[in-house]
Amino acid sequence: MSVVQKSVVSRQSMLIAALSTVVEWYDFTLYLYFASVLARIFFGGGEGALGVVLLGFAVSYLMRPLGALALGHFGDRHGRRAAMMLSMGVMTAAMAATALLPTYATAGAGAGWALLALRCVMAFAVGGEYTGVIAYLLEGSRPERRGLVTSLASAASEIGALLAAGVAAVTVASMDASALSAWGWRIPFLVGAGLAGAILLARSVMEESPEYEMHRDAGRLPESPLRHAAKHHRAGIARGFAISALGSITYYVGIGYVPAFLGSVGAMGEAASLWLSTIAALAVIAVTPLVGTLSDRIGRRPVLIAVTVAGAVLPAAMFWLMASGGTGAALAGALVLACLGGAVSAVGAVTVAELLPGEARLSGLAFGFTSATAVFGGLTPWVAQALVERTGAAWVPGAMIAVVALALLPVLARIPETAPLLRRTEPGR
Repeated sequence: MSVVQKSVVSRQSMLIAALSTVVEWYDFTLYLYFASVLARIFFGGGEGALGVVLLGFAVSYLMRPLGALALGHFGDRHGRRAAMMLSMGVMTAAMAATALLPTYATAGAGAGWALLALRCVMAFAVGGEYTGVIAYLLEGSRPERRGLVTSLASAASEIGALLAAGVAAVTVASMDASALSAWGWRIPFLVGAGLAGAILLARSVMEESPEYEMHRDAGRLPESPLRHAAKHHRAGIARGFAISALGSITYYVGIGYVPAFLGSVGAMGEAASLWLSTIAALAVIAVTPLVGTLSDRIGRRPVLIAVTVAGAVLPAAMFWLMASGGTGAALAGALVLACLGGAVSAVGAVTVAELLPGEARLSGLAFGFTSATAVFGGLTPWVAQALVERTGAAWVPGAMIAVVALALLPVLARIPETAPLLRRTEPGR
């Protein structure tokens, strides 16, 4: 048995790491929920202001791979804990700075440019945050519980989304429009900065990953982790990209895009669709640990194949159902899509991390996992909406998911089993 299998980090450190994704998705969700408010405050609220805010969100997404590469290199050289401290420190500063920005009324167009610049800084930090958390949870957990423990990062992210929705709703409901525009909009960002600062403080007492320490003590850390991963672990990176592509599109189209879809096809009003999104988030929180545990017991590969087949068969029918049925049909379709997205994320994250060796795991995740998120995440809701408007076919967003799932199946046919207690070959070697 290896040193890695004997060494685990404390439950306290694992909890701090798992909960840190709350901040990432709090910010992500808050920006989208406050998009119309931000358009008015930072861009004057004229024609096209909302589009600029949403375009800024999409453009900032391109910073995530860069952040993942930079922080991944840093984390492979200097440790997971150091990289996670750095990413959370930048996130804390970016959210606090956003809360203190001048508005369009006081700074003109410069206010909007400052907001977009901070979105890019935030995206840069987030790019290295999630992969760092996944690697830390994987390396610090017992081999027989890696699937369950790693899936907690996905579940915690939904808690962040729910928290953002709650803070935004309370803020908007507790004041009139003039107060909200004058100062109230700052409150949710200050809450996010406080939350990030608290996690940053908690991370100061976290233990280092035992697997990183093993490679460091044995002198196996490469001088250039990025070059090492690109040269020696191309298969793992390519497989990770493919798996993450399905995880990204099932989440961003199958979950994140659903409220806008329901409104665009006239199936549900804005308020009702947001309540439906809340229920869907609760479904993701419930399903991810179950799927993670299942992958520990029967293996990553069979679970991945099962959810990929489901991704090829179900989404188109669910989008058609949501558009053509009533409230019950919309709820049923959204719950099925939420469970699918949660299941793919739960087993996909641990599999991609296990496909890559510990001495350059963060760099490999940056090349594969985060790059796929940039391609199949930020822009796919916009593509889905454009296709629905052009074709008039409600099932098209589901067909997008199905295409990616069908492309992934040949990859899964050749992928090795990565669950530590079930694999027969060493992956990525």
